[in-house]
Amino acid sequence: MNIPREEIPWYPTIDQGLCINCGVCIEFCAHGVYALDDVQTRVVAPFNCVVGCTGCETLCTPGAIRFPDMGEFMLRLHELRVQYER
Repeated sequence: MNIPREEIPWYPTIDQGLCINCGVCIEFCAHGVYALDDVQTRVVAPFNCVVGCTGCETLCTPGAIRFPDMGEFMLRLHELRVQYER
């Protein structure tokens, strides 16, 4: 798409109030998006996330992982495509 990955707003967020630090997301994600620091699981490399992938959200039993709203994301992606086609 010729859009720099850092411009594409697709990455997970973690609700720390729901996260139980089980590590499922860390084990699932082969791209190193997550890490466990001294206390909590965190998103440490958001732009390593594969655009459109929501596998970790599906596996998160407490429902702590969220991704952007798909409708809003698609609108923003369309805007970026137009911007970078110039």
